Amino acid sequence: MVRSEAEDVAGYLAEVPEERRDALSRLRQLCRAELAGFDEVMAYGMPTYERDGAVEIAFASQKRYISFYVMRSDVREAFAERLAGQDMGKGCLRFRRAEAVDYELVRDLLRATAAGSGAVC
Repeated sequence: MVRSEAEDVAGYLAEVPEERRDALSRLRQLCRAELAGFDEVMAYGMPTYERDGAVEIAFASQKRYISFYVMRSDVREAFAERLAGQDMGKGCLRFRRAEAVDYELVRDLLRATAAGSGAVC
């Protein structure tokens, strides 16, 4: 699944491959716990978390990996050392296997995102 037509995140999670559902559900739980004041919406065919109308965090089940998007460059820069050994695109952290998701890193990225505001790429 690259782009979902689900109307809400619960519908999205119902569509994802079973072997990824627990990992993606856990990502959702972390987002909801750490991103107070953010709105959870479906955008770009994936679950996103926006503040003041700007998407700052998202995640998705891609064909070959789980992606976790950090849209704020200031947060990515602040975590450059910890992200250096990760499979990373411009704003996308990729986990090739569901059991490889680094929830501690994700939680820290979410906390940094929630703690302040910055430019969204």
